[in-house]
Amino acid sequence: MATKRRGRGLALALAATALVLANGPSRAAEFTPGLLYDMGGKFDQSFNQAAYDGAEAFKKDSGLDYLEFEPATEAQREQALRNMARRGAEIIVAVGFAQTSAVETVAAELPEVKFTLIDGVAEAPNIQSVVFKEHEGSFLVGMLAAMASESGKIGFVGGQDVPLIRKFACGYEQGAKHVDAEAEVLVNMTGNTPAAWNDPTRGGELAVSQFDRGADVIFAAAGSTGLGVYQAAKDRGKLAIGVDSNQNHLQPGAMLTSMVKRVDVAVAEAFTSAMDGTWAPGFKVLGLAEDGVAWALDKHNEALITDEMKQALALAEKQIVVGQIEIADYMAENACVY
Repeated sequence: MATKRRGRGLALALAATALVLANGPSRAAEFTPGLLYDMGGKFDQSFNQAAYDGAEAFKKDSGLDYLEFEPATEAQREQALRNMARRGAEIIVAVGFAQTSAVETVAAELPEVKFTLIDGVAEAPNIQSVVFKEHEGSFLVGMLAAMASESGKIGFVGGQDVPLIRKFACGYEQGAKHVDAEAEVLVNMTGNTPAAWNDPTRGGELAVSQFDRGADVIFAAAGSTGLGVYQAAKDRGKLAIGVDSNQNHLQPGAMLTSMVKRVDVAVAEAFTSAMDGTWAPGFKVLGLAEDGVAWALDKHNEALITDEMKQALALAEKQIVVGQIEIADYMAENACVY
């Protein structure tokens, strides 16, 4: 799963785009999609970056540009959605659970515009909600962390303290304990506001604290804040795990892996399906079975991943997909207590 399948969804989405362009160039030429990023910045090298990468892949393959906006404040979200619709966007992808209220409000005002909401859930005839089984991907990197740890103690640094991020932490803990029932998992959240996604200094401080308490591998699910965690791991000679995008290249040698969340696929598929007329409202869930989450293996971390690790994760992936391993979802079951 780590490398073989994770690009398949995006390739299929872009192949569909090419087919549409071949069959209907006049329709495609009129098509304009839009993308509203979450707080933390387009180039956070994590969640927003994945959305950007999906939009850019669509643009490269189709030759069509897209509208985009990076909100600096929460108050800008609704106005950004209205402005993109006014400029001709037929579909707008809003990334991040915090966009839910804005999407619901503007979708009711503009029923002719399609909205795809990533990481949030809203119901309306013109809203498509896309969520991920983050706990499945986090379970896998938790297994890796436990197998790589020499101390039996690993860490987790989250961004904003919200149920979604506790879902990452809960899956991570379950994966670690699947390998080592005695594994200890230290958990810290950066803050309670959106500013927690963009505070590398605080991320580094939390990582150093966990390293000082004995952790030797830390998973960061914290947007740009995670960059401080990765730097601390490099400085201390420890290991870190990236999130959302493949972040292995950021601190080669210190990055054990990354839990990849295919936001890029979700964005490209939303744009493509809206253009070809197959977009539909409703609810989509992307997990291991749908190639929606994965762990990253490449030249930057291959020296850290043993054959034993690969075999253990390959088996776990199969067992998760067929239901032999059941992973509690914090958001559904409140499974972990921190």
